[in-house]
Amino acid sequence: MAMNKNVNGVESVFPPEVMLPLLETFSLALLFSLFICMLNILTERWHGRFSFDIDVNGVQKVHKNMVSRTGGVAMVAGVLAVPFYGSLVGYPLALQTETNALILLLLLAALPAFLAGITEDLTKQVSVRLRLCAILTSAMLAAWLVEAHLPRLDIWALDGVLHWLPVSFAVTAFAVAGVSNAINIVDGFHGVAGGTVVIILAGTGFLAWQGGDLIVTLLALAGMGATIGFLLLNYPTGRLFMGDGGAYFIGFWAAEVAVLTIVRNPAINAWQILAIYAYPVIEVLFSMYRRKFLRSALVGAPDRLHLHSLFYRRVACNKIRIARHAWRRNAGVACFVTAWLSAATIAAVLLGDTVPAAVALVMAQVVVYVAVYMRLVRGHWGRCRHPAVILGLRPQPRSRAI
Repeated sequence: MAMNKNVNGVESVFPPEVMLPLLETFSLALLFSLFICMLNILTERWHGRFSFDIDVNGVQKVHKNMVSRTGGVAMVAGVLAVPFYGSLVGYPLALQTETNALILLLLLAALPAFLAGITEDLTKQVSVRLRLCAILTSAMLAAWLVEAHLPRLDIWALDGVLHWLPVSFAVTAFAVAGVSNAINIVDGFHGVAGGTVVIILAGTGFLAWQGGDLIVTLLALAGMGATIGFLLLNYPTGRLFMGDGGAYFIGFWAAEVAVLTIVRNPAINAWQILAIYAYPVIEVLFSMYRRKFLRSALVGAPDRLHLHSLFYRRVACNKIRIARHAWRRNAGVACFVTAWLSAATIAAVLLGDTVPAAVALVMAQVVVYVAVYMRLVRGHWGRCRHPAVILGLRPQPRSRAI
């Protein structure tokens, strides 16, 4: 039996024969997802009148061609292939049974969120409130079916209360719904949402692997494989969109991987997981604050003021020449987001093994996000170099007349 020691000092014990099934799981999810994506595109002439995103003039739209929004079906198929068709050779029988059961139960729990999203993709008539209720239902089902409810947040004042099951269920449902909605919010440009999911699952799965948690590692790899299979046809030209169904499903999956990592690995602090998921979480919380308090608009109202939208208009449109390929600017946004997220995830994995360090990493990401956001809104850093002005906490002082 091989023993690996991670950078945080946590021992990981995996038999060598298990490594190949892990790779098989990832490959199987990827190939099935890719196959369904290709089938989806080849059959557009039959389902296009229902699945095409025909509203190319919407406030958040930047594409000019009608594209199918049913990429989420391929993601579900990729994950579903693991328990039904996956070869888990080398796993002990008990572990194989537990893994298959866990994946199937999580897929069952994900159904309300996925069905609400895919119905919106096909009919464009599902309200934001109904979709939110569906995600909360999925989170509560997962908490009940696989005991995926947060036992701690590594916050002294709250950890004691989380021992009361209704509070734990409520906090978990809020967190899962937040991550699911966050992935849907960042799904505005080719590869952004998919790249975000792959990176955060890779970071969380790596922590689970270091801690010797084979099952959570497997869940992360299944989600990564299914997402990469979709990305192979989504990025960079946007041949297929994941839609609300895909965003809610894969966001739910990523959130449950995070919750189960905390539940099953006491050595991993909750703030380290938050440091990995910080970008999409900050995006959704800042969007709620911006809409409610700064613009007096509905919290769920769409707009073009997300960080990735501002980067597209301020940077990509000015710096990237499209020539004959109009998709280049759209695809360029993913390079910005994934570079940021990759650096933040690596820092969280390497440095976030203690609560103070992980809290510092989360706070650093908040400061960087707000500073970059205000820079993109203004079009410049501002003549005043005071931190409060740079972060938008107070207006830039007017220059005095001479």
